[in-house]
Amino acid sequence: IVTVNCARLLKADHHATNGVVHVIDKVIATTTNTIQQIIETEDSLETLRTAVAASDLSSLLESEGQYTLLAPTNKAFEKIPQETLNRILGDPEALRDLLNHHILKSAMCAEAIIAGLTMETLEGATLDVGCSGEELTLNGKPIIANKDVLATNGVVHFVNELLIPDSAKTVFELAQESEVSKSTDLFRQAGLSSHLT
Repeated sequence: IVTVNCARLLKADHHATNGVVHVIDKVIATTTNTIQQIIETEDSLETLRTAVAASDLSSLLESEGQYTLLAPTNKAFEKIPQETLNRILGDPEALRDLLNHHILKSAMCAEAIIAGLTMETLEGATLDVGCSGEELTLNGKPIIANKDVLATNGVVHFVNELLIPDSAKTVFELAQESEVSKSTDLFRQAGLSSHLT
C-alpha cells in the first residue's frame, strides 16, 4: 500500500506526453508543523506536552526524520490511577520508556497499516496492529481517536488509552497482569506489597 502524505495511491503510472499522473484519494494539504509543534498547540494533548517536556524528548520530536507518534490524549492519562501516573512522571527513566513506547521508527499513515502488522517502538517493544470493522486497533483495542495528523517529520495518531510498556511498570503491576496474580494477593495480605512497588 502506497500513500502520499497519507492519501492512498489508487492508480499509478498514467503516462502522458508531458509527464506521469498518479491518482490519489485526497487533496494534499500544506504541512508546516513538526510533531513537537502539534503537541504544543493541541489542547487535548496538554498532559502529553508536560510529559514530553519532563523527559527531554522535545528535541527528537522536532528533529528531521520520519516518526509516527501515537499521542495519548488527556483522557488516556486520566484512565490510569493517579498514583501510577505520579510514579511514572516522577521517574525519568520510566517516563522516557513510556513515551518511547508511543513512537514508531517510521512514518505510518493509517491507510498503509494492515491487520496483523507488528511495529517496533523506539522503546524496543512491539505493538500489534489490527482491524475491528473499519477501526484500527492497537494490541486488540480500538483506541485510535484521530488519525493521520501530518507533520513535517512524520505523522500523529491520537490514542485514547495509554500504552504502558513492561519497563515502566513495577513488579507488583507486572505480577497482577500475569499468572502469579494469586501470589501477589498473598504478598498484599501479608503486608509486603510495598516491597513489590
